[in-house]
Amino acid sequence: MRTMDLGIEGKVALVTAASAGLGFGCAQALASEGCRVAINGHDAARLDAAGAAIGNETLTLPADVTDPDTPAALVASAVDRFGGLDVLVANAPGPPKARAMEATDDALREAVEANFLTSVRLVRSAVPHMRRTGWGRIVLLTSVAIKQPIPDLAASSAARTGLWAWAKSAAADLIGDGITLNVLAPGLHDTDRVRALGHTGPTGNAADFGRIAAFLCSVHTGFLSGVALQVDGAGTLGLL
Repeated sequence: MRTMDLGIEGKVALVTAASAGLGFGCAQALASEGCRVAINGHDAARLDAAGAAIGNETLTLPADVTDPDTPAALVASAVDRFGGLDVLVANAPGPPKARAMEATDDALREAVEANFLTSVRLVRSAVPHMRRTGWGRIVLLTSVAIKQPIPDLAASSAARTGLWAWAKSAAADLIGDGITLNVLAPGLHDTDRVRALGHTGPTGNAADFGRIAAFLCSVHTGFLSGVALQVDGAGTLGLL
């Protein structure tokens, strides 16, 4: 059977929050395409297990990605190990449930820190290395909440929508350097996070999601940038 060659064999990728779920699916898909992959997660044992499952000389970088100093350190470690950085898939843990009127100031600040500023810091740290080679692919994992807010995840919806607005502007600044920046907005997938939140309904497969991310990181997507692609099994009803 003929398959599409994504053209990223030998590229260096960093995937954060990748010890399980959607982040793991992305890292696994990139590795299967021949990328040299660095993965991050806060649980060292779980991260090591993920690295072993991915194989392909995966570099494991245990750290709390939401710590302000961690994004730059992760990028530096990947570059030190592999000699550069071509692909960034930025993911971070989601905040707990809260409806809009229940979300405290602290809860909102924590959501912005984790689901907005973490990705911004990763992009800022990664871009100089991509500009040096004139090629880069950046994918930010958010949520369908950027298109249709989820009532019981108000803090998450607010922070992730802010990230999408920032990403749309940043993409325009980067395309001239050969760097694309896109957002993947997942709906319900069969992950620990979705199960813990108690959301029900048809669910997607994390491995399939990862292959979509890998395509966005391919050589075929050089003019595809500034897009928020929902991956939700037709679960979002909005027209935009």
